[in-house]
Amino acid sequence: MLFPLLAFIIQALLGKKAISGNIALTAILASTIISLFGVFLPVWNETTVLKKWEWFTIGEHTLYVGILVNNLTALMQLVVCIIALPVHIYSRAYMKGDSGIHRYWMYLSLFCFAMLGLTVSLNLLQLYIFWELVGFASYLLIGFWFTKETAVQANKKAFLINRIGDIGFLIGVALVYAHCGTLDLSALFGQTGTFFKGVDIGIIPALDKNTSWVTFAGLAFFLGAMAKSAQFPLHIWLPDAMEGPTSVSSLIHAATMVAAGVFLLCTVFPLFNETVLLVITIIGTITALSAALFALGQYDIKKVLAFSTISQLGFMIVGVGIGAWDAAMFHLTTHAFFKCLLFLCAGAVIHEMAHLKTKIQLDFDPQDLRNMGGLRRFMPKTYTCMVIASLSLAGFPFTSGYLSKDSIVITTYEWANHLGGAYVLIPVVLIIVSLLTAFYIGRIIFKTFFGSFKYRTYIKADMTFHEASKTMLIPMFVLAAGSLFPFFGPSPADYHRSWIMLILDTDSTYPSLAQAHVFIPALLTAGAVLMWLIGWNWYIKQKYPLSENNILVRFANKQGYLNEFNERIFVKGTVELSRILYAFDRHVVDGLTKLFSWFIRRFSVIVYWFDKHIVDGLVNLFAHATYYIGHLVRHVQNGQLQAYLGFALTIVVLGILYLLIK
Repeated sequence: MLFPLLAFIIQALLGKKAISGNIALTAILASTIISLFGVFLPVWNETTVLKKWEWFTIGEHTLYVGILVNNLTALMQLVVCIIALPVHIYSRAYMKGDSGIHRYWMYLSLFCFAMLGLTVSLNLLQLYIFWELVGFASYLLIGFWFTKETAVQANKKAFLINRIGDIGFLIGVALVYAHCGTLDLSALFGQTGTFFKGVDIGIIPALDKNTSWVTFAGLAFFLGAMAKSAQFPLHIWLPDAMEGPTSVSSLIHAATMVAAGVFLLCTVFPLFNETVLLVITIIGTITALSAALFALGQYDIKKVLAFSTISQLGFMIVGVGIGAWDAAMFHLTTHAFFKCLLFLCAGAVIHEMAHLKTKIQLDFDPQDLRNMGGLRRFMPKTYTCMVIASLSLAGFPFTSGYLSKDSIVITTYEWANHLGGAYVLIPVVLIIVSLLTAFYIGRIIFKTFFGSFKYRTYIKADMTFHEASKTMLIPMFVLAAGSLFPFFGPSPADYHRSWIMLILDTDSTYPSLAQAHVFIPALLTAGAVLMWLIGWNWYIKQKYPLSENNILVRFANKQGYLNEFNERIFVKGTVELSRILYAFDRHVVDGLTKLFSWFIRRFSVIVYWFDKHIVDGLVNLFAHATYYIGHLVRHVQNGQLQAYLGFALTIVVLGILYLLIK
């Protein structure tokens, strides 16, 4: 975990001097070697490694920071390393000459550190911190070409949507801590070599899982996974995230970051009750179907793969929802290989298309499938690798995808058959999605590598269009090998014999159906072949029955108008609400304030007048009257005898007159 962190720090200090990628590549190579030989092999089905150190204390509770390595975490950190290594090698050629290459290697190392830290976190708070750090590193990589407005909008969109999920994760952490008094994963969910088999000694089984707080906590954690793993309707950020370099798309948005949500659900799986599991299953099914439908109408090769990723994540989420989290992790592992390979192959094609665009000086989109065709003649090795990855994605026999996808579809059928009723719709939808998957990945192959190249006249005019470099091809060959069944088990047809399923074996509550292990793989394989025949007829023989303006094609191309809906309801709705609140504040709140202040001013004038003329007037009247009387009396008291006699005589005369008148 520390090697990528050291690489990030060193590259940050070196700045623009760190352009070769040697530091980042050496770090991830060391991490991969240690991960395989020093962590995975000693731990896998052997022991659990638990190391913790006191972090901080709140009241009587002490939180620890540390490392928890068991079967689940050992597998996840190995997947991260094994996928990151070929992407680093591939990037040396793909990103060569980019002006921001020093930032690219620095961000990539930061992401790998955060992802590895997430996989081996000891407690939920530590996991949350790395969860946020993964999101931050992803934000930097999506907006790597920050001079492009679309890239800036894409990383902002990813950041905001993931904040919704992060709030859910944080609420889940708070609920668990409030009711259990600990966030330690080993204390909460048991501490055994196989991680979940010893759940009975943990805290969760001692609680009533049907209480409201357990349900809310489960839904809160699932909300976090919905955003990170791009589940409907929070999936809208992932297709736009393809604005980053294709090598970034292959690592982050196909293999590791988006898989973090599935890993989280597997980690806290014992927390989920039947209500939460049903919600997880329904959302996963809707996601798988909707994303497969949207993939059918995309013309950008990376966006087709992006929706493919969302759809496959839906499969994994369904696996968790039906209780088969082992199948979900199996599919997560196989998917990492063939989806990363698909992106790298697409990147190689885009790389050459971009070079051709520069040489012939024409303005066209190098990622648009409509500008491709017939490229297998120029890029046969890339074509071979992409076919292998496509077969694995479609679930064709002898591929790893065949094993892992069948493990989910068959288990879902057994689960639905046991419950009966409307539950049968779940495996039916997954079978339909599998057929759609074969069709849209076949569409990519046909439109990219078959037919005639749109700009073939420029090729004849000595404009070079050649195979990808060895630095890009070698990682693709390694991933192609990992997309075949021998890498995961000795049997090309029995997923139960896979080394992942043998160890991460969950105890199902529903019986196994032997017939399902025969007719479902046969149905999926036959359906895939049928879809390819239809695709061949449509795209190679030019018998496409629909127009680009067809309402169904537009619906798929516009992603079900979800972006428009969000723009209208949430974005414009928020802006409109802000305007209403501004008008209310300006005209009502400010108006009432101004009216009140005007009234106070007018009232103050009246009070001032009353105080000045009435109150002060009466006071001044008494004062003047008293002064005047005093003034009169003062003239009498002047000390002259004759004045006193005159005053006395006046009084006597007035008295006599009064008596006479009376």
